Amino acid sequence: MKRQTIPANHLKTICWFNNAIIDWASAGKQYTLDGKTDQLGENSFDFGDSAITSADGQYAFIFQKLGTKGRLLKNGALLREINRSSYYADVYEYPAAFVTFNGKTFLIHCPSEYCRLDFEEVETGQIITNNEGRNPGDFFHSRLEISPNGRYLMSKGWLWHPWDAIKVFDIQECIRNPKLLDESEIYPNVAVEIASASFIDDHRILLGSSDEEAINDELIENLPPKHIAIWDITLNQISKPVKMNIEFGNLFAINDQYAWDIYGFPKIINLVTGEIVDQEESLPSGLQNSSIIHHLKELPQVAFNQQTKQLAITNGDRIEIIGQ
Repeated sequence: MKRQTIPANHLKTICWFNNAIIDWASAGKQYTLDGKTDQLGENSFDFGDSAITSADGQYAFIFQKLGTKGRLLKNGALLREINRSSYYADVYEYPAAFVTFNGKTFLIHCPSEYCRLDFEEVETGQIITNNEGRNPGDFFHSRLEISPNGRYLMSKGWLWHPWDAIKVFDIQECIRNPKLLDESEIYPNVAVEIASASFIDDHRILLGSSDEEAINDELIENLPPKHIAIWDITLNQISKPVKMNIEFGNLFAINDQYAWDIYGFPKIINLVTGEIVDQEESLPSGLQNSSIIHHLKELPQVAFNQQTKQLAITNGDRIEIIGQ
């Protein structure tokens, strides 16, 4: 495992763009992997603990993971304020993701209800999915992720009692018919909690189940508790599950053979055997294993580079970059 430490000043948020780390809350301070720094914005924001960046780097969204407000930026300047429902907002991670469709950038979030996903055109503020007849199911959307080709949206959230689950949406079809956002038609045929998931590529998703008992014994062979498996969403097939003998949390797929796990500290997991092949025990990375994080006192920021498969993790006023 390769590790690089980058000193930072007044670090507030981290996200990747062009293989560099940007702190949008600190006036877009950019840290490149060769040790250089740059300033992409003019204004600092005394707000937020997380940020995401659009594919072209023009837009950014700063938010509080356990808050109701976010700030949408264009080229580092404030464009407008974004809000979500206060219903259990102090319990689970803020749902937000950028996607580009037909040359336009959209912020996907839940501006009206905790259970309703909407697509907001960033430049105009128009919510293009604000159609009559929307009737979303009772699901707390969180940890939104876009597939590498931009076709699919995955929500890694929860429902009562609480129970972690995932929902996947075809973005183009949902824009054509926003009612498809109300109840996903794409989901794995399992009866266990899905505590973690990550896109491997454009049609396969790595699944990780919690140790909670299954709610349907007839489906337990598809994915038992505390196992990992690969779900092909186009064929709706799940690979042979692999038992995990360690506690694991948020997974980030490297490929169909390996994945990062950051429960406690970063480690690389062999997806065929479930074994740890490399680890960095000296770098704390938090104990997150759900979108519900209100009980976690120390939770470093973690940003995954989908192109290089590197992780960036905050460590005080330092950014730790780890890779294979």
